[in-house]
Amino acid sequence: MTLFTDLGFRWDRGTIPQNIPTYTINRACFRFHRMLAEFVWDASVLEGNPLTFIEVKTLLDGVTVGGRKISDQGQILGLIRASRHLLAVVPDGRFVIGKATFCDLNRLVASDEISRCGVFRGEGEETRYTPDVALGEAGRHTPLPTLPGAPELNRVFAAGTRALTDQISNAFERACAFFLFGALQQFFFDGNKRTSRFMMNGVLMSNGIDAISVPAQRAGDFNEKMVRFYLSKDGSEMMAFLLECHPGE
Repeated sequence: MTLFTDLGFRWDRGTIPQNIPTYTINRACFRFHRMLAEFVWDASVLEGNPLTFIEVKTLLDGVTVGGRKISDQGQILGLIRASRHLLAVVPDGRFVIGKATFCDLNRLVASDEISRCGVFRGEGEETRYTPDVALGEAGRHTPLPTLPGAPELNRVFAAGTRALTDQISNAFERACAFFLFGALQQFFFDGNKRTSRFMMNGVLMSNGIDAISVPAQRAGDFNEKMVRFYLSKDGSEMMAFLLECHPGE
């Protein structure tokens, strides 16, 4: 099937619900804004960040937190920047599934952690190093190699995003599939899962669907299921998990 070939993974499309609650774009963005501290903290827990919920709220208020590593605070600030960027571009229709949007979000997410952010692997000064994803006892997931100019990554991204927009009419399915696509292909040197979740939520809110946050207490479930996804290239389990994390009514 062209869709699965272009994305690099498969899933059971018959299990995707067709009746996800849908509202106005402004309502979806309002809920995201109202729950911003929870969204940022949940996302930070998935990364193993030690800052507490109260400390995240403090950073959202523009106040630094004493006694914490600069790198840990920088990761939170990146999540805050990307969240606020979504709230700026989604309501006025500037969010699209495209490379520019994807790279902008990665630059906001990862700029405090690495210098090689906001471009695909191979498009900046580093043109040879290929990062991989640690899967614990299961080994490692190695994506496409980093090459000068990122020709293959650009080809895969273009084919994958075209398949997502042309072959998936269900916005919830398209959003979740983009997250798994970005997480699997590892287009950037760092922040791939975070950036891809922001893209997922941009797709959802642009279609009047509430954003998804993986609750902090389910971080273990998330990581275990992602390991199985990397190994099997089957996104069915993760699709079901993301549906469970969706707020619904």
